[in-house]
Amino acid sequence: MLRSETAKDPARRAAALLGLARYQAARREHGLPPLKEVRRHGRVTLRGTAGEGTPVVLVPSLINPPAVLDLSEDRSLLRWLGAQGFAAWLLDWGEPVPAERDLSVTGHVESLLLPLLATFDRPPVLVGYCLGGTMALAAAARARVAGAQVAGVATMAAPWKFEGYGPARDAIAAMWRGAQPTCEALGLVPMEVLQAGFWQLDPARTIAKFEAFGRMDPDSAQAKAFIRLEDWSNAGAPLTYAAGAELFAMIADDAPGRGMWRVGGDTVDPAALGVPAVEFVSTTDRIVPAATAAGLPDHRDIASGHVGMIVGGRARATLWQPLADWIAALPSPT
Repeated sequence: MLRSETAKDPARRAAALLGLARYQAARREHGLPPLKEVRRHGRVTLRGTAGEGTPVVLVPSLINPPAVLDLSEDRSLLRWLGAQGFAAWLLDWGEPVPAERDLSVTGHVESLLLPLLATFDRPPVLVGYCLGGTMALAAAARARVAGAQVAGVATMAAPWKFEGYGPARDAIAAMWRGAQPTCEALGLVPMEVLQAGFWQLDPARTIAKFEAFGRMDPDSAQAKAFIRLEDWSNAGAPLTYAAGAELFAMIADDAPGRGMWRVGGDTVDPAALGVPAVEFVSTTDRIVPAATAAGLPDHRDIASGHVGMIVGGRARATLWQPLADWIAALPSPT
């Protein structure tokens, strides 16, 4: 990708390689210590603030670690919600093993997320980020049938209409065709395969960000923030083979957007969840373009990127506070 993007500009290639080398060699700071584990179902855990208010479960994507929702003292949606009086919990999907190769995205909802939600005495509000938002919608649709209850669901940069990826779908499909036989043999889809898929969405930006990092003061707050976020985006447990295969199939055939995605035997219709729902959509997102949003009646646009909307300098005003206000205004569960 580097060769392709900089074929006509050796200076850009050298700058990007310098930035990459500096990123690799940079000193890492310790992140936040994890909060106490309070619930577990299989390999899935919940850690949280143990407040007394409305329970709120943050559901991260399967693809990256949950840390982006609890990134640092001043960039933690989890701890900020706790400080507002909510009982805020962060779900951690854990790390799969090859023996779970047949556990799909759908299976994660049915056999891991819903049983965990069924342990709550009060119906929680689900707040799902990225693919976690897609899965939160499915959990909300299936909750009562599965013996769980949900008070509401909010999604943040969550894909639903996968046709919104446009021409990038062909490049991602070609990449998966090359990786699929090895992933099938492993029983897992390594993070490197998923990251390569993300790069296909905007390769020029991937190169440009390392060019920019190479010019930063390594001791600056900007450089430290870049390292934290880049480490997060490149980390993460592998997916089970079935989950990876289902995700790439969603991108290719858009089963959710066409009303064909089935969870627990029933199709999931975001417009018929039976609980209040809101979607926060980034208008500048390259990972989950705005065109992929579910189109819920309560739709809030945010002019920040996929990660910036969660941890950027304006996140508290544009996302955190509106989300908290929406949760606080929900009717009390009956």
